[in-house]
Amino acid sequence: MNAPACYTTGRFEAGRVWLGERVAARLARDARALGLGVHEPGDVLERLLAVGRASFGGGAGVVRLEARAGGELVASTRPLGPEPATWRGIAARSVHPGPGVVPGAKRAGVAELARAREEAQAAGADEALLFDAADRLVEGARSNLALALADGRFVMPPAARGAVRGVALEATLAAGVALVERDVSHAECLAAREIVATNAVRGARPIVALDGGAVGAGRPGPLAAALAAALAGG
Repeated sequence: MNAPACYTTGRFEAGRVWLGERVAARLARDARALGLGVHEPGDVLERLLAVGRASFGGGAGVVRLEARAGGELVASTRPLGPEPATWRGIAARSVHPGPGVVPGAKRAGVAELARAREEAQAAGADEALLFDAADRLVEGARSNLALALADGRFVMPPAARGAVRGVALEATLAAGVALVERDVSHAECLAAREIVATNAVRGARPIVALDGGAVGAGRPGPLAAALAAALAGG
């Protein structure tokens, strides 16, 4: 069995990490909870900034810091490639594994999430939606999800189902976006007016197609606008 590890990822741009304090606090929180060492959020943020400056200078890219057993921190980067303004999604065949030993932690090496990302790539999609064994939506392979249901209600999957405690989602809730926790089935996703993915690198991305069909009107709507506004400025 692989040793536990957790990580945090952020967008480095214009000399700063977008949502940087939250991005750093996540790693500190998860590492402590998983027994991977004590790291102060301020020190984590400084490390992320140093890696970003060394790798990208005044440019932009993605910085990643992984906490491993014994308190080791391992940094990596990748280019910040172009992202479409709207995404296409699929329902993953992989079943979500549930909350794990530390609910909400952004753990490295979760096989089901990795397989779902591969499924999305093979299908030419941007995101894969994962459901649990009871057909309840949990999260995206690389994002948290918010939905405007067919009746107009703004909802998100209950945290208890096992989604990563995402930085961008936290920021939107803190900014006052009202999302009610509610279980959502695959059929309800297909009937939704909107599905929006959020993460700490890409912000809010409307998923305008799911399993080959349009989500709602097939374009961003009020929920996407509210989430984007809440994240503006970071």
